[in-house]
Amino acid sequence: MIVGLKKYLIYGIQQEVDRFFSRAQTEGILQFISPTRTKPLPLPGTLQNLAQAHRVLRKLPVKPAYTGHRDLAFADQIAARILELRSQEERLREQLRVLNVEIARVAPFGFFSKEEIAYIERAGKKVVQFYCQKASKKEELPENNLFYITTEYDLDYFIGIHDQPTSYPRMFTVEIDRPVNVLLEDREVVQESLRDVEADLKNQAIYYDVLQEGFIDHLNEHHLQEAKSDVVYPLQNQLFFIEAWVPKDKVRAFQELIDGMAIQVEPIAIEKQDVIPTCMRNAHFTRLGEDLVHIYDIPAHTDKDPSGWVFWFFMLFFAMIVADAGYGLMYVALSTFLLFKHRKMRSRKKRRFLKLLFSLSCACVVWGVLTSSFFGLQISPENWASKVSIVQYLAERKADYVLEAKNDVYEEWVTKYPAIRAASSGREMLDIAVQNKEGSIEYEMQSTFIDNILLEFSLLIGIIHIATSFLRSLARNWAGIGWIIFMLGGYLYVPIPLKATTIVYFMEMVGKPEGATIGIQAIYVGIGIAVVLALLQKRWKGIKEGLNVIQVFTDVLSYLRLYALGLAGFMLAATFNGIAKNVGLFFGVLILLAGHSINVTLGIFAGLIHGLRLNFIEWYHYSFDGGGKLFNPLVRLKRE
Repeated sequence: MIVGLKKYLIYGIQQEVDRFFSRAQTEGILQFISPTRTKPLPLPGTLQNLAQAHRVLRKLPVKPAYTGHRDLAFADQIAARILELRSQEERLREQLRVLNVEIARVAPFGFFSKEEIAYIERAGKKVVQFYCQKASKKEELPENNLFYITTEYDLDYFIGIHDQPTSYPRMFTVEIDRPVNVLLEDREVVQESLRDVEADLKNQAIYYDVLQEGFIDHLNEHHLQEAKSDVVYPLQNQLFFIEAWVPKDKVRAFQELIDGMAIQVEPIAIEKQDVIPTCMRNAHFTRLGEDLVHIYDIPAHTDKDPSGWVFWFFMLFFAMIVADAGYGLMYVALSTFLLFKHRKMRSRKKRRFLKLLFSLSCACVVWGVLTSSFFGLQISPENWASKVSIVQYLAERKADYVLEAKNDVYEEWVTKYPAIRAASSGREMLDIAVQNKEGSIEYEMQSTFIDNILLEFSLLIGIIHIATSFLRSLARNWAGIGWIIFMLGGYLYVPIPLKATTIVYFMEMVGKPEGATIGIQAIYVGIGIAVVLALLQKRWKGIKEGLNVIQVFTDVLSYLRLYALGLAGFMLAATFNGIAKNVGLFFGVLILLAGHSINVTLGIFAGLIHGLRLNFIEWYHYSFDGGGKLFNPLVRLKRE
């Protein structure tokens, strides 16, 4: 739910500032208002060092936690040591990289001594030089005193002994400061130093908790000082003033907070330019919904909290898109394993994510059972799964209706399956209208009826979903009553020109003639009521309300994606099953594993994207303002 806020002016003697803010941080119910500051204060260097050191340790293997004495000074020292070791490691790695490059450059000239080369040059009054050129350009040596050494990396290497420095066309002079044998010794020294630094850095992993606690303590102090920076001190620093937002249900706790202090508080009027925060407070399943709401936008303080609605409808949409109990059981197994493995997890957000995953998995199983969908397999009507399937039951009721009405649908099926004329019940019709394809029985009429019912489910759920959005915002949008009537009228009337038989008709909730009459009247009456109520509420601006007929109609049709994505997943699963059946056991198993893995992945992405989209776009459109800013009180953070 969204809790209303009150604005208070807090004032008292300057000596109470520290005690008041310390209590306020412990209680965590006040968001202080800055009169001038628009950006947070920059983080102090010690806090940044702790954060960087903490990130370094997160990448290292876990070690038993340090159990000795710890305080802020100790945490700062450990952070400085870790950053120093990290800097040494990076410097040594760079030295190692440079040495490897240099070794690769001079290695073809082999092992030699720079001192001996220098002696030869002094004693013989000669100049010793090193050269290389592309091997493809190798020609006769231009002089007798230029000697070929080797060919590596598509380069020819030479050594020259001259009276004076000499260069040759198409040859590069190679300067050697240290021969390869010296470079290898230097590399061994650097590698040894790097191993020592890495070992020392890994040993610092025992201080992971120390850094985390130090970071939280420093962050609490930073937030405290940031809040204090907004205090105004008039009258030569004798008094202090500050304003704050307080949740309405925490006013009594606020009064108790200042009890015994020389501080007074007064409620003050909220001004037009004030940005009122949104205080959201949810628990259990609605808290999971709040996490989903935050993905898209923060509700305005004037909004009704959509968390519960988003959670339950998202579960339904996700299940309808995955549309397979087999996949749902896989999700249940995975989420149960993760919940058990991380049962002692400290992070509340991660725990809520796993609970959301488990909830979605259970929803997939329930919907898959209700629709008789298991890994894309066609379920026989005699199977136990069909006995608990709601779509199977509705398909039989529709067959009973078609048999009794002897309508156009009946004649179409009789043309294809003449034996249907002998059927005495809808169940017999479904059993007769079958095909034998490649040794397996395909219940054609039953599959067609079930597809039509699932399509109708998608539209009907869309109407219900959008209707709830209108109902939640009736106080701000009276025209919603008219649009609800319009959608119900469309549901009753549109099947008539399409020659379709919907659930309300074959379940005999209303007859087709009556439904057609009521439906067309409800369409026009709904539009009229929407326009009239919009004019009453918004004056002449309400005349534009009639244009929303297209918006409402297309929003309802948008829910067809639930049927389309569920059908696509089923067809992919059935296709993989068919291919695997015809290629033998070994390759069949591989195709099943690969195919269903792809389908599972696509189902997850489609369920997440479209399940949230229907909430955030179609549903939010009629009952959500958004653009809010979360209530962010001064609170003492604790390690999770």
